[in-house]
Amino acid sequence: MKIAGKNIIITGGARGMGKKFAVDFLSLGAKPYVLDVVQENLDALKADTGIPGKIVDVTDEAAVEAFFEEYTAANGPADILINNAGITADSLFIKKKDAEVTKFAFAKWDNVIKVNLTGTFLCGREAAYHMVKNDVKGVIINISSISRAGNVGQTNYSATKSAVVSMAITWSKELAKFGIRVGAIAPGYINTEMVAKIKPEMLEKIVANIPRGRLGEMEEISQAVQFIVTNDFFTGRCIEVDGGMRI
Repeated sequence: MKIAGKNIIITGGARGMGKKFAVDFLSLGAKPYVLDVVQENLDALKADTGIPGKIVDVTDEAAVEAFFEEYTAANGPADILINNAGITADSLFIKKKDAEVTKFAFAKWDNVIKVNLTGTFLCGREAAYHMVKNDVKGVIINISSISRAGNVGQTNYSATKSAVVSMAITWSKELAKFGIRVGAIAPGYINTEMVAKIKPEMLEKIVANIPRGRLGEMEEISQAVQFIVTNDFFTGRCIEVDGGMRI
């Protein structure tokens, strides 16, 4: 697929990697549109780049359905969806300090599942529905993580990031007959605002375990996204961009 002129929806697209994807696609002649939950970030993106966006709660089925209906009516169906929206809420499964034993809070589990997994499902479903309805041979990309292999303190996040890869593989098989390709990308530790919040001493240990000896850059994940879009033989696989690191 050629990128120029394509309608692209990016969830979680007003900051971080989502913003990088949007800006890079704009520079390549595409028409990115971002979804986010922070109006201030959407306003800043629009002011700086002209890229439009909207507040949409990806965990709300009615809101997601309404957005895709409105977007399609105004712009035509999306050619590309990037399911990038995601959150973390880390905690040990069971924690013991002295005689006190505490459990992983259900609210932390539930919130991450809703955004990372249900949100990906709902946006993927609606994008695919409008692609098929309008005979668009599109592309869907789910953003996973190196943590999909399992990571201490991330029962919820790891579960969702493994699941979005499984969904991508399943969708690729089901949607192939419609000419729709689906893939996933599992970034390692990338130089983003989220990673910048990690304590320096912990970040130093992380980088020491990356064979490439450094954090990845958002540009390198954006390149992987563009590869999936432009390579018409790619579908049903997850690209790991992690500098060789294994958790």
